Amino acid sequence: MDNLTPRKIVQELDNYIIGQHSAKKAVAIALRNRWRRQRLSPELKDEVLPKNIIMIGPTGVGKTEIARRLSRLAHAPFVKVEASKFTEVGYVGRDVESMVRDLTEVSISMVKSEYLEKVQERAKVLAEERILDSLLPQPKAKGMVPEEEEKERYKETRERLRLQLKEGKLDNRYIDIEVREKMIPFGVVSNVGLEELEINLKEMLGNFLPEKPKRKKVKVPEAFNILLHEESNKLIDMDKVTKEAIGRVEQSGIIFVDEIDKIASRGSTHGPDVSREGVQRDLLPIVEGSTVTTKHGPVRTEHILFIAAGAFHMTKPSDLIPELQGRFPIRVELASLGKDDFVKILTEPYNALIKQYIALLSTEDVEINFTTDAIDEIADIAAYVNDKTVNIGARRLHTVLEKLLEDISFEAPEKKNGRLTIDREYVKVKLTEIVKDEDLSRYIL
Repeated sequence: MDNLTPRKIVQELDNYIIGQHSAKKAVAIALRNRWRRQRLSPELKDEVLPKNIIMIGPTGVGKTEIARRLSRLAHAPFVKVEASKFTEVGYVGRDVESMVRDLTEVSISMVKSEYLEKVQERAKVLAEERILDSLLPQPKAKGMVPEEEEKERYKETRERLRLQLKEGKLDNRYIDIEVREKMIPFGVVSNVGLEELEINLKEMLGNFLPEKPKRKKVKVPEAFNILLHEESNKLIDMDKVTKEAIGRVEQSGIIFVDEIDKIASRGSTHGPDVSREGVQRDLLPIVEGSTVTTKHGPVRTEHILFIAAGAFHMTKPSDLIPELQGRFPIRVELASLGKDDFVKILTEPYNALIKQYIALLSTEDVEINFTTDAIDEIADIAAYVNDKTVNIGARRLHTVLEKLLEDISFEAPEKKNGRLTIDREYVKVKLTEIVKDEDLSRYIL
């Protein structure tokens, strides 16, 4: 984070998202302010709250991608939720606190993965030793200890097996291994409809459940993976993982609340608007700062960064309740995308769509090349279809490219070492029906 200045954050976002400079600038400042806050005195640090952001713009212009890429840059826990999926407390549906629980699960998984990575080498050694123990059990002692000659012979044989194991010469051999599984003592048996319940119970009760040893006969590579997972988990301290994960949620977590415009009410005193306002009022304490109970412990939400987004076609941000508006002081508008933007999206980002399709087909030894005029035509058609039907922004490019490359993708396995140049004429021939067909609804995602 020391080197992630707002300018550098924007530059990193530019590698994946075209345009939308004002939105990138706003989130870059919000992220840098977190770094600044960590350097304040303890008394002042708790007083500095994140400046939450509302992104206003049509679908497919990069709102979600900006938030997701920002979280990756910061190595911060991130979840995306849809405001329209929540209901008031007491009604059927998800309660708003579940977003904090989801964020906590993401953080636990993230921190645990980092800890597992640190112990991988040690775990590999331990897993290898258990494989060798299964392949070549310790010789029975004659008297108190095995004879020296027998011990030396055993050691040499074990080292030969170790070498064969590393070279993959034992991959087809089956061995018996013992694994320890958490058991539910009160008889929840896996059955149709009960598997998820059993998994959830095992997750919730965790260390309180007794372990039961179970023997499995598997091939050596599978045995190694099972034992590696088991030994890795033994080497990490889950209490430490949980504590750090909750700390990350509280200090650097990001929650992206999409479709917030769909819970904005227009002043009606009955019907759906009342329910929408109820969801806003349920959301307010979490955004303001409260303590949410999770299965890993209490989580405070004061310093979680909330980024809300919506198209606001039928409503406007001022239709949100005033208290919630006040908790989203930064508002940025994202522009609709046109043909020129589509050309850039197809070619410039690290994950540009053209690059993706070229790479996908190269796995079948099929080489495709797009001419400049072909890319121009693709962008033109995508912009035209968006204009004539529902504007879904850059997502339209996925639809158009899938249609364009449908036959090539289908036939690719039979066209080994094939080469194809896609020019403007090819695009026109393949996509004429999209342009001419009056019923364009089938091309809407």
